Amino acid sequence: MTKSFRNNFLALLAILLFVSGAKALAQSPDNPFASLSNSQDNTFLPVDEAYRQDLLLNGSQLSAIFEIAPEYYLYRDKLALYQIAGGQKTQLPLDLPNGEVIWDDYFEKETEVYRSQLEFPIALKSTAGTAQLELHYQGCADAGLCYPPQTRHYTVNTSDGSIEAAKGGFSNVADPTASAPPQGANAGSSSITLPLALLFAFAGGLLLNLMPCVFPVLSIKLLAVSQAAQNDSQRHHHGWAYTAGVVLSFIAIAAVMLALRAGGEAIGWGFQLQSPWLVAGLAYLFFIMGLSLSGVTEFGAGLMGIGSNLNNSQGLRGSVTSGALATLVASPCTAPLMGSALGFAVTQPAIVALSVFASLGAGMAFPFLLLTYIPGLVKKLPQPGPWMDRLKQLLAFPMYLTAVWLLWVLGRQTGGDGVTLILTGTVAIAFALWLWPRPQWHWLRGTVAIAALAFAVMLLPRLSTTPLAQQQTSDYWQPYSAERLETARGEGRAVLANMTAAWCITCLANEKVVLSSDAVSKAIEELGVVALKGDWTNQDPHISALLTKYGRTSVPLYLLYPAGGGDAKILPQILSREELLMELEAAAEGGLSTSSIP
Repeated sequence: MTKSFRNNFLALLAILLFVSGAKALAQSPDNPFASLSNSQDNTFLPVDEAYRQDLLLNGSQLSAIFEIAPEYYLYRDKLALYQIAGGQKTQLPLDLPNGEVIWDDYFEKETEVYRSQLEFPIALKSTAGTAQLELHYQGCADAGLCYPPQTRHYTVNTSDGSIEAAKGGFSNVADPTASAPPQGANAGSSSITLPLALLFAFAGGLLLNLMPCVFPVLSIKLLAVSQAAQNDSQRHHHGWAYTAGVVLSFIAIAAVMLALRAGGEAIGWGFQLQSPWLVAGLAYLFFIMGLSLSGVTEFGAGLMGIGSNLNNSQGLRGSVTSGALATLVASPCTAPLMGSALGFAVTQPAIVALSVFASLGAGMAFPFLLLTYIPGLVKKLPQPGPWMDRLKQLLAFPMYLTAVWLLWVLGRQTGGDGVTLILTGTVAIAFALWLWPRPQWHWLRGTVAIAALAFAVMLLPRLSTTPLAQQQTSDYWQPYSAERLETARGEGRAVLANMTAAWCITCLANEKVVLSSDAVSKAIEELGVVALKGDWTNQDPHISALLTKYGRTSVPLYLLYPAGGGDAKILPQILSREELLMELEAAAEGGLSTSSIP
């Protein structure tokens, strides 16, 4: 077992973690879209073609009719009809026929559904003049795709028999096959051109370097620059190798994401961290790198491109792998300008989308590459010496902290049992690295060490996603659902929607500094703003649908709906407490009720 083999093994582990995580996400039984991976036909109808709905007025009898496409069905318990009059919304009773009872894998229960055609009468509360109706429904395809809940508005004039479908108003429509996000003032990416998207992506990549996600890897790469500072050619080669690793990794993640979205998956940027396998594997990886930097073992030195091998091709491979690793750990972060650029990218042809993601990677790699071409900056770095070993040991602690954070994310995904499994795996890894034979191979110790490593890897398939507990950071936050959002809007109340995830560093920073502050909490409660929190830590098609509706592919997404109706305003991804307070006061204007939130 040579040193080259050990280093290449760890480098391959870093690269394969993403592949296994993406595969686990796509095939997980907890993923409502899992059947898409095995479907021979991954083309799904737009929602309005799968379920053609209309109202019919025959004399004084009003009825609703659905034409349901073959291999699609409509949920009986998701059908609802409301009549709106004088600002009040009243639910109308429905006289529905019996449907077909099936076992529904999405909701994990027996449920009644309709196929082919559905028609039912509507009994209006008042038949004088015009009636405003609001129709709710939801359906799925047999192949596995479940559409988010849908809302349609109608105006019925009983005097002349005319029926008009509203062209505006609130509607939770998210068409998984649409080629562009919904239009509107807040669509975010609808007005962006390709040059502007490329510029935004590059600037967003630059800002990613300031995020805490990327620091552990960048700090070690700066150490590598110091070691290579005596040779301009080596320094340039490592800069370009790192850049290639970043850009190619961004393109690879984007290609997988776009392929899954084309197959009907409701996923976005950072989707790989919705896989517990990948989160656990990254925790292993950062723990191993921490041990290596601490001097416990030399296992994996080639991964980070540090040590005495910077002057050979193996060191360049380490720089490429460092770029790939930096991309993986950067995915939980969303920098300003990234959201609109990536929202534009996923609505474009593949070659255009991949170019935007490549620009994002180029922006992230640019500062490091620039450093290798500025002799004045490099000369200010201390010369190689004993201090580098102490710095290397110090840099182990960000690795350990990153592993701890990943374990916390894993706990949100799998519960305490999952964390216990992976902690057991880390003990097995530490034992294997302590036992690893060096400087020469010893078959007995080597075999036991490999068995311990295999045991740690075998624990990964035992991880399973568990439903997230409804955790509220304060009394005023409610779990997000399309129904809660629609109810609050129907009551004419202002709504603050916070789409977040446990693995999103930007989200956690905003929640800690701004959203959980006493000033914001007090303002939300006193102004009567309905605060909804959507947790995207695990796959959630309803949150994915909301992101798509507003031209976003990632969290955080902060939406502020004004009282009395109107379009939502997309707030900045980096929140400011003062600006948020001003926005909340403006949204609450118009006689908003200050009663407690139910």
